[in-house]
Amino acid sequence: MYIKVKVTPGSKRERVTKESDTLFRMEVKEPAERNLANERVKELLREALGLTVGRVRLVAGHRSQSKVFDVLKD
Repeated sequence: MYIKVKVTPGSKRERVTKESDTLFRMEVKEPAERNLANERVKELLREALGLTVGRVRLVAGHRSQSKVFDVLKD
């Protein structure tokens, strides 16, 4: 299943908002450099969905605020 995430990096606080089953909005503290924000978004998405490590993969939007993740469910 694909999930779209709109990300705001470098925020003062972290927030995860689920707008629908396939759309999230996230604010993360990490800056948008050296893949830091992408890794944190992946962790937060995994926690929000209750998945284990390796079940969430970034497939599009590596350098964009709009990202698409492939989520492997059991």
